[in-house]
This record gives sequence, structure tokens and C-alpha cells, in this order.
Amino acid sequence: MTDEKNPRYTHGHDEPVLRSHTWRTVENSAAYLMPHLTPEVHLLDVGAGPGTISVDFARRVGSVTVAETSEDILSLSRRAAQDAGVTNMEFAVEDVHGMSFADDTFDVVHAHQVLQHVADPVAALREMARVTKPGGVVAVRDADYGAMTWWPETPGIERWRQSYSRAARANGGEPDAGRRLLAWAHAAELVDARASSSTWTYATPDERRWWADLWADRVSRTALTEQLVEGSVAGSNDVDVMAAAWRSWGEHPDGWFCVPHGEVLWRKP
Repeated sequence: MTDEKNPRYTHGHDEPVLRSHTWRTVENSAAYLMPHLTPEVHLLDVGAGPGTISVDFARRVGSVTVAETSEDILSLSRRAAQDAGVTNMEFAVEDVHGMSFADDTFDVVHAHQVLQHVADPVAALREMARVTKPGGVVAVRDADYGAMTWWPETPGIERWRQSYSRAARANGGEPDAGRRLLAWAHAAELVDARASSSTWTYATPDERRWWADLWADRVSRTALTEQLVEGSVAGSNDVDVMAAAWRSWGEHPDGWFCVPHGEVLWRKP
């Protein structure tokens, strides 16, 4: 059963998931925030996961505080910082719905692919705004599964999208978060929030195979697999069909996949 305060993280942290998350950088996942990254900035990275973006932030700003829901997950960011030789990072176990930081602490508060998984994204945005200094910015970016599009049309991948979305919602999340970010910001009373969008696109042979192998593995041998089968969202045969569809798509010379993201940037008065 889903804990309403702390929903189950749909993806989990198995190797295929980390393989995907560690690909992320400021350039490919937070370009809309780059003009606000200066050497004086104290940045809070909420839900940093393996910390790849956090480490990239740390190379650009004065300091980064990484927040995650458990010490086990936080250890991934610690390891990333150590491997990169980055020394201006701090680490804290926090719940984005009620963080321990004082009001007006950070110049930038950032969350990437986080609001789609939390129990109350509006409360999370209010809390992110609370710990932001006047003149500082809140920056959030989330994918939108319902708007993802690909070619060739592949029923097995459509089955994947439907199955993933059912599992995410059963866990208390919203997989189509990208289109909702501005509405959530308005509900959180973030006046004059600015919305934008950007995409990840996989179309070269190497990109296709990488993306296809990721999702074939994620659907067939991770925490997501267990949720699909245990939650009666899909049977083991369905899981095999989805994985095979991903691998077949990855080998198709016309293969093209687009992941749209919503973005919101808000400056605190």
C-alpha cells in the first residue's frame, strides 16, 4: 500500500535506472537555469538521486546542498562528489514537504524529475519557495509521459507507457507532471512564475540503442518490474513483450523518440 506522505518511488534505484540518471548534466537537464548559476550562489538540489547534476552545479556555483529522502540514496551523491573531486557539497536527509532549513536560506532551489513523484507537489513548491532567499529562484523540471512520442508506432511501447503511468499513479505520483507545473506553481501562489519546455530526443543509432536498452532493462529487471506484476498492472508475459518492443525499436533505422519536459522558473520577491 502506498504511504500517502512518502509515496513509493516508481523507478527505484537499480542499475538500469542509475545508468539513465547518471547521464544527466546541467546542459541536457537544466539549461533553462544556467543564466542563474554564478560563483556566489548557494544552491539546494532537491531529490538529487545519483548526484550527477548536483556535481555539475557544484562546478559552477559557490556551494550545493543535496537533499534526499534517505541516507542510502544520499550515499549515491556522496560517491559522485568524491569521484569527481568536488568539495563544495553538503548532504541532508529531508522531506520536500517539510524541510529543516530556515526561511530564506538558498539562492537557488532546484528539483529535476521530482514533483512527478511526490505526494503533494503544491506543498513541495511552497516549501521550496520558503527556503529561497528574496531575489533567489525556484526551478523545477519534469517529464510528461503522456506527451512522449515516437516512431515507428509500436504497440508494445504504448503498452509500456500505459503500464508505467498506472504504476506511477498507484504510487501516488503524476507521470504527466510536465504539463501541470505551471498550474501547481499558481496553486502554490508563486506569482509570475515563468513556464518553458525542452526535450530529450533519441534518434542516432547509438542514442536509440542506449535509450531502448535502458527501458528494456528497467521494465524487465528492476523495482518497476515488481510493481507492474505485483500490482496486476501487467503480467510477466506483458513485461517480456514490452522489453522486446523496446529492443526492436532500438534497432530500427527510422527510430525516433522525444521526451518533452515542462519547466518553471520563479523569482522570489
